[in-house]
Amino acid sequence: MLSDLEIAQNAKILPITEIAEKAGIDSRFLQLYGNYKAKVSTDILESIKGNRTGKYIDVTAITPTPLGEGKTVTTIGLSQAIGKLNKKVFTCIRQPSLGPVFGIKGGAAGGGYSQVIPMEDFNLHLTGDVHAVGLAHNLLSAFIDNSLLKKNPLDIDPFSITWGRVVDVSDRALRHILIGLGGKDNGIPRETGFDITVASEVMAILALTEGLFDLRKRMGRIVIGHTTKKKPVTAEDLKAAGAMTVLLKDAVHPTLMQTLEHTPVFVHAGPFANIAHGNSSIIADKIALKLADYVVTESGFGVDCGMEKFMDIKCRYSGLTPNCVVVVCTIRALKMHSGRFKVVPGRPLDKGLVAENIPALIEGSSNLIKQIENVRHFGVPVVVAINRFTTDTDKEIEILKEIALKAGADDVDVSNVWEKGGEGGLALAEKVIKQCEKKSDFKFLYPDEWSIKQKIEEIATKIYGAGRVEYTPLAEEKIALYTDWGFGGLPVCMAKTHLSLSHDPTLKGRPTGFTLPVRDARLSAGAGFIYPLCGEMRTMPGLPTIPAGTKVDIDKDGKIVGLF
Repeated sequence: MLSDLEIAQNAKILPITEIAEKAGIDSRFLQLYGNYKAKVSTDILESIKGNRTGKYIDVTAITPTPLGEGKTVTTIGLSQAIGKLNKKVFTCIRQPSLGPVFGIKGGAAGGGYSQVIPMEDFNLHLTGDVHAVGLAHNLLSAFIDNSLLKKNPLDIDPFSITWGRVVDVSDRALRHILIGLGGKDNGIPRETGFDITVASEVMAILALTEGLFDLRKRMGRIVIGHTTKKKPVTAEDLKAAGAMTVLLKDAVHPTLMQTLEHTPVFVHAGPFANIAHGNSSIIADKIALKLADYVVTESGFGVDCGMEKFMDIKCRYSGLTPNCVVVVCTIRALKMHSGRFKVVPGRPLDKGLVAENIPALIEGSSNLIKQIENVRHFGVPVVVAINRFTTDTDKEIEILKEIALKAGADDVDVSNVWEKGGEGGLALAEKVIKQCEKKSDFKFLYPDEWSIKQKIEEIATKIYGAGRVEYTPLAEEKIALYTDWGFGGLPVCMAKTHLSLSHDPTLKGRPTGFTLPVRDARLSAGAGFIYPLCGEMRTMPGLPTIPAGTKVDIDKDGKIVGLF
């Protein structure tokens, strides 16, 4: 069995100019980065604005487990299948962070015969957008500390500063640090810390902006803390926003790549899916929708995390509405959601996960049922994709299909795209296309004018299944402060674990009636959302005992090996 990297390296790859031409992208809008990837200028939007808008498909999943649900594989495989049906298709996905690539997760280009290529480029640097985001973020950090040192003319309260620094590797030793040591010429000593670059608000802004001038405005709106009189201090106040935008002038353009079957892919932005909204860029989607009949995108983590934010944040700012949602699940992951099994990375799977086990499947399917209901709250057709493994039995597949349809799914099918590429997703693609023809009854979960607390409680009770929400005094204070500053009308981006519908990662399946704790609330004024923190959130991952990066190397022929 070939590894994902070997499959990608053995594949035929077309010049990116050929991919662009087939997609309808004029060469004058291309900025080439070698032969196999290119930036596509946002100037193209003006020339294609009269084109018909394609159908918009979001791929999401059940609550994630360590077993993996195959969401990205399905996203890419579904796109390849739609291409095989002679439809013009575009895939829009996020750029991965180097932290997970060298940490636990490994690469994020899909897998098997449903991948984005060149796979190495996709996972390593690509066209430098993440580095540009990091530089822009850290420039603002330097401006903050310089202002404090130079007699603090903005009267910044040092204890109010929420803007730390970022680096795109998993380095837990940088989570909490002291800076400014070594005397007065080295800055003002204070506590701060590092986040991983994709957790930066700058990355969230890149994903939500509509262009360079909108980006400039959003940079200026970033709030880094407040004065001693509790007034917000912005990047505009620090006179850093212009230079930050200049560092991002190329990053605002999406990167064009291709799948193994040569359908076009936009890779653009990569915000975290917990403290940010976890979706690729609005810009990429808008360009793709004017070039293709169908655009397949992907939201981070499960329905309750990335998809809810796709609907309530991304669609709110873009004005786009999805025609269909695909919920990916696996038999073995649903068995784990029964709560009967514990999965430990590196250890053999429990026999109950790989042998036929109908009772566990039925119990764990409560998670899928709830996620189908969650999609229904937004009035969009939903198709369930069962990502099949060789250990799945026909009886388990049939029972799961019955459960999905009874729960309100519009359709369901098995996906074999990892093994067969687009050919393994033809039936799924036909069903998704059929659902896209339905009249959408799209609606947001809440209106803008609701209070911050009303929005939090609507998400907690309707999407997560909580009985009530409990706020710490700090959260109460922050929510009141942001409302007083005039940010009460922003959407809410809930920051909670992705491993459960609740705030507690140990609660599998479909927990109900629990109390959701909101311990803090933060403001991303530039991105345009408030994120309440439900439990402890890690914005800087740590490396495992044996990091994935230990397997990455160069072989005797100069080829990359060990990358997923």
